[in-house]
Amino acid sequence: MHQPFIVTLTLNPAVDLSGEIAKLVPEHKLRCLNERRDPGGGGINVARVLQRLGADPLAVFPVGGVTGRRLEKLVADESVRHAAIQAGGETRENVAVFETATGSQYRFVFPGPSLSTWDIRKCCDAALLSVTPNAWLVASGSLPPDSAADTYAVLARKAAAAGACFALDASGEPLREALSESIDLAKLNEAELQSLSNMSLPDTAACVAAARTVLACGPKMVAITRAEKGALLISDSFALEAVAPAVRPISTVGAGDSFLAALVWELARQSPPEEALRTAVAAGTAALMAPGTDLGRAEAIWRIRPSIQVRSIFPHEPVAGTASPALMGHAT
Repeated sequence: MHQPFIVTLTLNPAVDLSGEIAKLVPEHKLRCLNERRDPGGGGINVARVLQRLGADPLAVFPVGGVTGRRLEKLVADESVRHAAIQAGGETRENVAVFETATGSQYRFVFPGPSLSTWDIRKCCDAALLSVTPNAWLVASGSLPPDSAADTYAVLARKAAAAGACFALDASGEPLREALSESIDLAKLNEAELQSLSNMSLPDTAACVAAARTVLACGPKMVAITRAEKGALLISDSFALEAVAPAVRPISTVGAGDSFLAALVWELARQSPPEEALRTAVAAGTAALMAPGTDLGRAEAIWRIRPSIQVRSIFPHEPVAGTASPALMGHAT
């Protein structure tokens, strides 16, 4: 099986700081234990997991200031090939605190610096110049504040022109803008699916119906992560459901990124979609069991993988070639 080439793009990266505290109490100095820092941001996390699975990805991301230099070193320390693009502003830090008394995790996410149009273009161009026909370009994560809403739409259009496969993990208006472009894989969670489709999602059948309205906009495949309920992978020709094993999460940071990394890795290797979904759910589960912002390790992914049950969902009707009124009407 050939080794795929995958480029990831993270336009709003971060250094992820994590630690533990017995109990969160307001107005007190809370002395945290087990401090760790990891490189963060959707595409960077995807690249980290891809590297652990044996791929040789290229992670493209902007860096600025002291935190940006720390971020680049953290990425290099994990032996992930990267192109760190110098940009304005100070790269952000995010914080995750695990409360040992309750088993709850608190995540504090900051907006990050606004980047100029030129800085964003430099990052996008660096990613696009690195892809080759049939390679994958994975854009994942939020956009910097004040970025153009069509940033991912333009990127998808240019990736298609380059002959590359394009995967997107985004939300809100940037996701809506991109859906009508040539996207090979759109990764959503249930909240994002509900917002896009403007449908209630009480069960699996409702999620499949909502995913079909997204497919009607243009993506070739839609992957839906559903927390402890597992995940769905849906295209015009198949609908698959994977059930995740019951685990007690240690950290939710990067679980969706780990899922996406494994899914793209398998699809790029031309694995059957059933096997791709199985590996993806195993990777997401492994991330839940990893401390802080460490993400899942390959050995954990392969250990969990045999326990993932995947089934086909029938009946599955072909998807119409135009967007549904509900989805189109909900967009702006």
